[in-house]
Amino acid sequence: MSAAEQQVSIWMRPENVVRSGPGRRPGYSRAQITEVAISIADAEGIDAATMRRIAQELGTGAMSLYRYVPKRDDLIDLMLDAVLGEIVLPEPSGGDWRTDLSLVAHETRAVGLRHPWQATLARRPALGPNSLRVYDFMLTTLDGFGLEIDEMTSLCGMVSDYVASAVRDEIGWLEHARHTGMDRRQWMAQYVGPYVKHVIESGKYPMFNRTIREGRLSHLSPDTRFQYGLDHVLNGIAAALPDATR
Repeated sequence: MSAAEQQVSIWMRPENVVRSGPGRRPGYSRAQITEVAISIADAEGIDAATMRRIAQELGTGAMSLYRYVPKRDDLIDLMLDAVLGEIVLPEPSGGDWRTDLSLVAHETRAVGLRHPWQATLARRPALGPNSLRVYDFMLTTLDGFGLEIDEMTSLCGMVSDYVASAVRDEIGWLEHARHTGMDRRQWMAQYVGPYVKHVIESGKYPMFNRTIREGRLSHLSPDTRFQYGLDHVLNGIAAALPDATR
């Protein structure tokens, strides 16, 4: 494959129907390969989803799969876009932007928690069909309010960035609980508690002390904590909209 061919998006490459074996039986498809890769990554992490391992699951040779998915970056793009296909989007609700963006946020969080390997990837936009479907839906919720497209993009990005950060944090705690057998509260009480007490008694960090004394976020359920943060993001978006649309 030439350097120029390597730069071509997987979405621009026609999917050839490759047939093999006696009687020219149908081969595989990108969708099949992607489905297997996601199943492996869900169970064992993204590093386990190699072409060799996928080929083993499919009962074929690894090199044969490169006819469908030329390189690993393509495989990752296909996997990320495929899981976004799990997001169920209705028709935009005609001006109820808050409900629409909330729906996207909660659906995206659910996908992230079902496929935690996503949180380990720092990726450029892949712009696959499902990614574009969600992107268009989000922008449509803010269309018609007199905003420039860059403003709409930035505001929708606030939601996406919040969800990505919240999901990474939530998955981190779930992984910690899996390895240690302790949830967030137990860990805070057993390991952090004595140190926090020491910090508070030092009097050096008054705002941190106030967080410990008055803060309630760490005591909320993950669902409630997520909604609390999302509400603040949506309030920030409302501040950028004309008064009548808030």
